[in-house]
Amino acid sequence: MLTIGATLKRLVLASSQAECVSAFYRDAFGYELSRVGEMHRCEAGQRSIWLKAGRPNQLLEAHWQFAETDDFARFTEGLIRRGVGFVRSSDEEGDCVVLTDPTGCHLRFRCGGPHSPVVGGRLPARLQHYAVRSPKPAELADFYIHELGFVPSDWVYDDKGDVSAVFLRTDDEHHALAVFRAPATSFDHFSCESSDWNGLRDWADHMSKARHELAWGIGRHGPGNDTFFMVRDPDGNLAEISCDLEKCPEDREAGRWRHEPRTLNLWGSAIMRS
Repeated sequence: MLTIGATLKRLVLASSQAECVSAFYRDAFGYELSRVGEMHRCEAGQRSIWLKAGRPNQLLEAHWQFAETDDFARFTEGLIRRGVGFVRSSDEEGDCVVLTDPTGCHLRFRCGGPHSPVVGGRLPARLQHYAVRSPKPAELADFYIHELGFVPSDWVYDDKGDVSAVFLRTDDEHHALAVFRAPATSFDHFSCESSDWNGLRDWADHMSKARHELAWGIGRHGPGNDTFFMVRDPDGNLAEISCDLEKCPEDREAGRWRHEPRTLNLWGSAIMRS
């Protein structure tokens, strides 16, 4: 099953305290802040988080981009062939295809170049993946797999054989989207991929200097095999820095993991969503 070839470009989150959350991301993640209408924009070259007034811990939009025109055309043709409803739209960044997932999150796919380069003295880290929580992770994953062409890298099952998590990729990186089973639908976390282990260390030192305590880690995930740590923003969203995420060949078969803390952190304690 071929991947679609898209990468994550931006997330739009709802917040009841957007100015406070924006200030957190400025200090913790080096974002530059701007305000356009009702949108609080947090931008730092290879990472982009926008905030809009609303109930916190909800993902409003996920923006994806294709570096290759052929991949974007193939993706759009696949939507048409499968009868997936979408609209063609345009915004300040050009033409895009817009559709809505079963949670109500708006998905924007466009063709564009790679992320803009890191500028200034910021620590490098590229917005790489995000995760959501859902009472029905298998059903949500089914939409992304069968309607949009995402590819499962790993499934996590509980002792009853029910899906408790799934990790989906869109290119050779292990996952661009993860879905965790939880009592209610909500946003879980986003992750920015640093350059290497030393980069992860530098980010942890930066968080210490900014007096932002680590909420989880440093640890190593089972699925993806990446090292990581997470902090919490003022809304309670988890924000991750990671490195060395697994690269997957196109013919990689989906793995199977047990629902247990060790799956989420091979080195120690875990945040269990269910």
